Amino acid sequence: MSKSKTQEPGKLLASNRKAFHDYHVEDKIEAGMALLGTEVKALREGHLNLRDSYAAIHEGEATLHNCHIGGYSHGNQMNHEPLRPRKLLLHKKEIDRLQAKVQQKGLTLVPLRIYFNARGRVKLELALARGKKSYDRRETIKKREAKREIDRALKSANRGS
Repeated sequence: MSKSKTQEPGKLLASNRKAFHDYHVEDKIEAGMALLGTEVKALREGHLNLRDSYAAIHEGEATLHNCHIGGYSHGNQMNHEPLRPRKLLLHKKEIDRLQAKVQQKGLTLVPLRIYFNARGRVKLELALARGKKSYDRRETIKKREAKREIDRALKSANRGS
C-alpha cells in the first residue's frame, strides 16, 4: 500500500500557539492517541482545532478533552462525534509520574501540537505547564517587541553601510 502525499513524516497538523502565551512550559511528553478511522481521515484533511483543549488523568487513564476534530467529508451517519474525549496512549509509569506532578505542583497538562510521526502515526505533544499571571504575559510581550525593535535597528544599520 503506497503512502499518500498528504501523510509525509513529521507533518504538523495543528499547534496550540495560545499555550505558549498562557503557560510556562516545563516539560514535554509525546503521546499516542486512540482514534477512530474517520478521525484520522479528518485529520489528514486538516479538520482540527486545539484551542481550549486540555488533558486530564482520571482512574489511571490519560484523556484529551475539548479537542475538536471535525467530521470527515466523505463520512456518513457513522461519522465520529467532534468533541468526544480521546484516550491518550502512555505507559503506566509515565501516567503515574504526570499525575503526581499535576497533583503536587499545581501543573496542568496542555496539548502543544498534533502531528504524524515518521511511521504515519498520529502523535500528540503534551506539556506540563504552569499558568502565567497577567503581569508575566505583559512582560513577555514587552520583551518580544523590544527584540523586534533591536532587530529592525540592526537591519537598517546594515543597509546603510
